[in-house]
Amino acid sequence: MLSLNVYNRQGDSIGTVEVDPAEFGGAINRQLLHDVVLMHLANQRAGTHSMLRRGEVAGSTKKLFRQKGTGNARVGTRRTNKRRGGGTAKGPKPRDYEYHLPRRAVRAATRMAILSKFQDQEAIIVDDLTVNEIKTKPVVSILRALKLEGTTCLVGTAKHEPMLYRSMRNIPGVQIAPASQFNAYCVLRPKRLLLTRAALEELRKPAQGKEPGAKKS
Repeated sequence: MLSLNVYNRQGDSIGTVEVDPAEFGGAINRQLLHDVVLMHLANQRAGTHSMLRRGEVAGSTKKLFRQKGTGNARVGTRRTNKRRGGGTAKGPKPRDYEYHLPRRAVRAATRMAILSKFQDQEAIIVDDLTVNEIKTKPVVSILRALKLEGTTCLVGTAKHEPMLYRSMRNIPGVQIAPASQFNAYCVLRPKRLLLTRAALEELRKPAQGKEPGAKKS
């Protein structure tokens, strides 16, 4: 069992909560995490790169000079990739990089990523983060009390909190999202993970369907 400290908004410890690693996959499969993170990165690529090939660059297709008799090396069109201003050989063209792994594997990777934050002591549980007004200064004070100021952090809530989101969205390095929208990439990318107690309970709910067994790496 993992014992996690629970803090209040002033940064004081008010108790602990026990977490069973089995609720988050039990063990961490590093290869699965790697594959899922690569999938998320690939799906973010625009794929709009494009280079002109020899058939697309401007210029005549006429042979520059005759094959023999000039004493020069033989040449063809000025569009060849061997000459300055010519086309690019096998250059990239627009393509779609998107692909998807099985949903059960993606869900399992998300739970493993959260478990890794717990095991590495990079997760903080806070009792409550509810705000009554859209204001950044009180939220910054909470992050400072929790020693999260100046570091990248993912803030997880049990449900969508519009006022909290609008209070945090302009803080550099801080991202906020409901626990139901977590994925392995967004959990692993920041240095720290900040969860409300309600968000932790939301994450502990068993996922629908049986997840693939995790293997130690």
